[in-house]
Amino acid sequence: PLFQNAELGKRAPRWIRDNEVTMCMKCKEPFNALTRRRHHCRACGHVVCWKCSDYKAHLEYDGNKLNKVCKDCYHVIIGCTDSEEKKKKGILEIESAEVSGNSVICSFLQYMEKSKPWQKAWCVIPKQEALVLYMYGAPQDVKALATIPLLGYTVDDTPRSADLPHSFKLTQSKSVHSFAADNEELKQKWLKVIHLAVKGETSECQNELHVNL
Repeated sequence: PLFQNAELGKRAPRWIRDNEVTMCMKCKEPFNALTRRRHHCRACGHVVCWKCSDYKAHLEYDGNKLNKVCKDCYHVIIGCTDSEEKKKKGILEIESAEVSGNSVICSFLQYMEKSKPWQKAWCVIPKQEALVLYMYGAPQDVKALATIPLLGYTVDDTPRSADLPHSFKLTQSKSVHSFAADNEELKQKWLKVIHLAVKGETSECQNELHVNL
């Protein structure tokens, strides 16, 4: 969490920028132009949809005035716990900021599956799961769009087209995932990590870390 519960409402939060998320950071519903306008929780700074921002609480940093807050902050500030929080998170429900801050590698890559159009995705290989590639719509999204367990994939690093010279492909039987980096240096960084992961290995620095532990 960006804010410790004890500090909620006592000082102004850092606002997550609108363009850092593609979905509500609470209910995970995607934002779209018509029905889901972005709102900010005045306590934690998260970007939420109108349904999840439909709460008000007195915030100390704003002279105890009533402010719009999200459901989670509302329950913390008024001192009531929400049992929903105890529900186990699914595999995709790992917050991007959480894994990006402790990752082997993370960056934007262009991504294409089958014959769908290319799309920009925030890609992360977390240290705790160095054999899994997580894909998010944006760096602060609270739920991944997809995960790829890299073990056993074949890597093809020949570019697909002149338009995307820094591309590479991961294939396993009928499953094909295409990626493209913005430059050759970034592509090589990703390939270095992926070449190890498909064989079930991790980078030397992580192995040294395990030895030290």
